[in-house]
Amino acid sequence: MNTLPFPRRRFMRGIAAAGGAVLASHVRSPAHAAPTMPLVDRQVFFDNPDYGSVIISPDGRRLAWLAPIGSVRNLWTAPINDLAAARPLTRVTDRSLGYIRWAHTNRHVVFFQERDGDENWRASSVDIESGAIVPLTPEHGVRSFIQETDRRFPEEMLLRHNQRDRSRFDLFRTNVVTGRSELVYENRDYVGLVTDSRFQLRLAFRFDTDGSVAYVEHQGDERWTPFMTVPISDIDSTGPLDFSDDGATLYMLDSRGRDKAALVALDMATRQTRVLAEDDEADITEASFDPATRRPLAALAVRARANWQALEPAAREEFTRFAAYGPGDVTITSRSADNGKVVAYYERDNASGEFVLFDRAARQVRSLFIQRPRLTNVALQPMTPVAFTARDGLRINGYLTRPAAPAASADGKLPLVLVIHGGPYARDRWGYYPTHQWLADRGYAVLSVNYRGSTGYGKAFVTAADREWGGKMHDDLIDAVTWAVSSGWADPKRIGFYGASYGGYAALTAATKTPDVFACIVDIFGISNLVTFMATIPPYWGPWFSVWKNRLGDPDTEEGRAFLRERSPLTHIARAKRPILVAQGMKDVRVVAAESEQMVRALQQRRVPVTYLTFPDEGHGFSRPENRFAFYAVTEAFLARHLGGRFQVVTEDFAGSSLKIETGGELIPGLPP
Repeated sequence: MNTLPFPRRRFMRGIAAAGGAVLASHVRSPAHAAPTMPLVDRQVFFDNPDYGSVIISPDGRRLAWLAPIGSVRNLWTAPINDLAAARPLTRVTDRSLGYIRWAHTNRHVVFFQERDGDENWRASSVDIESGAIVPLTPEHGVRSFIQETDRRFPEEMLLRHNQRDRSRFDLFRTNVVTGRSELVYENRDYVGLVTDSRFQLRLAFRFDTDGSVAYVEHQGDERWTPFMTVPISDIDSTGPLDFSDDGATLYMLDSRGRDKAALVALDMATRQTRVLAEDDEADITEASFDPATRRPLAALAVRARANWQALEPAAREEFTRFAAYGPGDVTITSRSADNGKVVAYYERDNASGEFVLFDRAARQVRSLFIQRPRLTNVALQPMTPVAFTARDGLRINGYLTRPAAPAASADGKLPLVLVIHGGPYARDRWGYYPTHQWLADRGYAVLSVNYRGSTGYGKAFVTAADREWGGKMHDDLIDAVTWAVSSGWADPKRIGFYGASYGGYAALTAATKTPDVFACIVDIFGISNLVTFMATIPPYWGPWFSVWKNRLGDPDTEEGRAFLRERSPLTHIARAKRPILVAQGMKDVRVVAAESEQMVRALQQRRVPVTYLTFPDEGHGFSRPENRFAFYAVTEAFLARHLGGRFQVVTEDFAGSSLKIETGGELIPGLPP
């Protein structure tokens, strides 16, 4: 099994979840805001969720999930019919756990953990009976993944890690009980490997200089033969999902010869393909598989909302039951080995999400966990899909959340904050976004834009972003503001920009290309100089660097460097004049601290109002809730000063945080000395 070759880096799809529901006791609001609606404490929005990553054991008898102990997410388990007997399997106190997976022993759960945001995820297993924890991959400086699991090998998994070469991932057969690991394939040539249910290496792929992906088929020993080529225009939407259990059929997403990706079945003997699912409006982006046969049961396309297509009677039954149970966009999180029990998650925009269990024998759906139960009495606002036409005629989609207690101007118009996703080859989706709900509660309209280059809308929409960083991709965001203002409800004098990673680059581009459009800008680990950014990527990005060269610009040529410099916010620093808040995790390996530091220095030299926040124990995002609380406390005061929204006075928000205000703290009233 394997994912698509070009990772979908969702750098900023709601970097936090919500926790306690206590109303703020000390708030300030402008005279025109509704005085009868108390603010929701921001920690409600940005604390860790009470439940996450809920998965069922292969035998269908137990659940495992992530839940906080204190502020750190740990691994928990309980019998499926006795959730009150839940108990933690880990008690880590430094960094929250990440991905979890049941082993086919039904007694062991594999979990991943990193340190300080360095993205080196190490794997361990825990025995749910004895509590014994066994390391499965090297502990320091090594990034690891699960490659394959199967019922035939209950005590083993195929894992990948990059201890030998930081840019390549070797394949290991690892015993989850003892931790013993055996090298299966030393990978010196390929970006990714594809295996089957019998733990056989079947395919591998690498990127060519033009950004296309060349797949080869393993013929035994060291022999490989050409299998297929995927052009650069298709790499985000074409690639293997899984082999059938007998290994005779490869199920994959494929956009070659079409704009929207389809789910197809490829006969490995004849090389003939047949389409299993397609959607006229959006790519098929994932499939849910039968654990035993490894045949796809249902396929998902995300238009404005999730749209599942059932491919088998079993899936038609479960999705009929899910639809009858209640509203929301459903995601299948796991299935028991016999497919008799299915765990699903309901995404909702103005209510907490919910994990449920479909019991096929009982033919019923029952609730397992409300993900954020303390949101129950909080008035959340709906997220509405919207669309507009860009200046060159391209249809752009997005999501709008309006405030219940608006910080309206005298003419009734609302302040607006653009919240722009990272990637850029990712997308926003409908659902609960902590940032949207927090800003709406403070009186702002909130608009997220799936600008060109966002995935899921077909390959033409992605390729429309080629060499358009800081160009048409930015124009889409300005066109979004124009649409909002021309619609009559947005106040053109109170527009804010908020973005992280690529969204942070877009924020800095807004500050230096179209400063008159925005009253203030929030940049979170954004790229300031495309040349220095491309020179400092982590080693494991190196094998697909040809994609960046072809899509963004080639730093190995003078022409390419000139183009990258021209599209870099730092180059146009003379235009910057609006107040800017910059935040940076000092352990970030994707957008290193130098990107923020050089921007802040240049802004200071130009005497542009800038506040710079650093977090020495964070990487590309805020993992620790204490750091999230501190960041959003500062950001809320910053936005209130420049956009006029409501804000909650800073009290204990910095407790336990590593936040350091490097410069510009005096520019934000109300911060502690």
